[in-house]
Amino acid sequence: MSVIYSLFIRNLRDYTRDNIRLLVITLTPFAFIYVLSSIFKNQFASYSLSYLIAGVSIATVFNTSLNVASAVIDDIGSGFLKEILASPISRLQVIMGHILTGSTIATVQGFLIYLISMFTYLGFEEWHTIILVFFSMVMVSFVYSTLGILLAVTVKNFQTYQVVEQAVVIPLIFLSGAYLPISIFPWFLQYISYLNPMTYTTMFFRGIVLEETMTNAEMVNIGIALDINGFILTPLMSGLIVFLCGVLFMILAIRSFQHANFTSPQRSRKKRN
Repeated sequence: MSVIYSLFIRNLRDYTRDNIRLLVITLTPFAFIYVLSSIFKNQFASYSLSYLIAGVSIATVFNTSLNVASAVIDDIGSGFLKEILASPISRLQVIMGHILTGSTIATVQGFLIYLISMFTYLGFEEWHTIILVFFSMVMVSFVYSTLGILLAVTVKNFQTYQVVEQAVVIPLIFLSGAYLPISIFPWFLQYISYLNPMTYTTMFFRGIVLEETMTNAEMVNIGIALDINGFILTPLMSGLIVFLCGVLFMILAIRSFQHANFTSPQRSRKKRN
């Protein structure tokens, strides 16, 4: 446990040193909230602003989780990962240190954005909602930090990872209904969105945020539940799907990390010369 904690503190310190990145990641969600709420303020129901804030907040958690995972590639390129694995430290401890870092940073950023947005625009009626929001963000950040580690270990190149990350982040967020309701998508994009794990993440999170007790028909109407040939997929079921995706990502990430070769190509070429 001390090894995981030490790696967590080291990774957290490295991430927080980049002030510009922290500033951009913090301010960008507020820009989305302002622009989208201005465009669609006359087209949504009375709860549309909390609906939008929930989507932007959970999209921030997703984006940050994948972004923090790039630290694995930095460690591969610098040779740090190879050196630390030469010591009596298991690879499982290393990967858990990175996942803990990613989930912590993503949760803190997403939660702060959510709190500031909600208190600024709406306020809360029930404090238990804030607690549920926090723990749901913890689960979501853990799930997608694990996905980020899986992508980083597979790619092993920072430039390539940036391309892959954007290729994953942008389509998954926009097809999840985080920014725009899925109901306005063309029919073929709606079916694609049903294969998107972020769709169920967004529905699960919105089901917590909206706080209201609604019928299945009402939940389907506002996009936090799905009607699949008469079967209603509720937000709670969506949360279960997200959890199962996390289990799958964890298994694949640990398997990839255990079998990966972390020898730095740059260092290898120098040795040959």
